[in-house]
Amino acid sequence: MAPHAAVLTDYDGTLAPIVADPDRAVPHPKVPALLAGLVTRYARVGVVSGRPVSFLRRHLPVEGVVLVGQYGLERWDGHEVVTDPAVGPFRAAVAAVVAEAATDLGPRGIRVERKGDLAVALHWREHREAGALVRAWAGEAARRHGLALVPGRLVAELRPPVPVGKGTVVTELCTGCRAALFCGDDVGDLDAFDALRRLAARGELTVAVRVGVRSEEMPAGLGERTDLVVDGPEGVVALLADLVGRATG
Repeated sequence: MAPHAAVLTDYDGTLAPIVADPDRAVPHPKVPALLAGLVTRYARVGVVSGRPVSFLRRHLPVEGVVLVGQYGLERWDGHEVVTDPAVGPFRAAVAAVVAEAATDLGPRGIRVERKGDLAVALHWREHREAGALVRAWAGEAARRHGLALVPGRLVAELRPPVPVGKGTVVTELCTGCRAALFCGDDVGDLDAFDALRRLAARGELTVAVRVGVRSEEMPAGLGERTDLVVDGPEGVVALLADLVGRATG
């Protein structure tokens, strides 16, 4: 067993392949069993995602896995979804952006994904020529409504400007551990990689492994901020299986 180690990972593009319709992003079929195996062997196993916790629970119903969604704005406490109280004043702004995006961008084929009442994601994967338009629209909407703009792979997300992110979540989840690993594939995961680097530099972690997940859309700079790069969710599955085996041995 590895009683002082944490295994943490992103969801989309890491445990699940990227697909055009975000509602259809299901994890690699081996992932639930591997997570269950990790839970019994490691101090902490967590999925840190931009997805709502309700989505993560539906697709990863594994007892003992820490589920943190919406970049740290909500998490599953074992009984219910707990939301950061600081988001309250911004719910109306998120709803307004959803309505405006449906009117302005929906007719252009841009997929408007409402993430509960905490965030909205604007996807242009199916209309890549509209990327500049959507980025500009999202930037202006964020300014008008006082929301934070979070870029991603062919997506722009607007959410409350609460000072949490994958970096703050990873720092918290590593508390009490001496070794930690995080797997991620997108711009939002750089924050988690940087958190591991800081924890190691301060001596709070003896071992910190940053695993990048390669894809055709791999963001610039992600490879340089990682210690290891694997090929897609298949590569992550192989890594997790290896971790289960090593802890068993």
